[in-house]
Amino acid sequence: MVTVFTDGASRGNPGPGGYGVVMLAGTLRKEISEGFRLTTNNRMELMSVIVALEALKKEGTPVTIYSDSKYVVDSVEKKWVLGWEKKYFSGKKNADLWIRFLRAYRKHKVKFVWVKGHASNKENNRCDELAVAAALGGGLKIDHGYEEEKKKEENRLI
Repeated sequence: MVTVFTDGASRGNPGPGGYGVVMLAGTLRKEISEGFRLTTNNRMELMSVIVALEALKKEGTPVTIYSDSKYVVDSVEKKWVLGWEKKYFSGKKNADLWIRFLRAYRKHKVKFVWVKGHASNKENNRCDELAVAAALGGGLKIDHGYEEEKKKEENRLI
């Protein structure tokens, strides 16, 4: 059994962003974070979950993910994402990440638990620290999915 805590952050929405992940399995602990130069909070919330699932080494791993993102938790637990998939994510934001999420999600036995953000959950608070530090750090990566979608949007307006 693996327990995962995730969080995403952006300084402005859109703006520089980052995600933080804490993974616990028995006595093992792993922290992951990364920052991007231009992205959104929802993308970073979803990216944190994807990175955590992709980090699992054995297929079929039972994993409980604690997230303060209603966007992510409700989309999965209420099965909205499966409806979006049937419609090829037509008109949905973050389709690139949802497709990547489903690929990783289906490899494991995943349960989501929503937690109140910025409350008394030690590990969720640690994820927030990691996400904010990543967003404010140097060497920010490019969120290609976001920036390409923005360009397409701008071209439609011209």
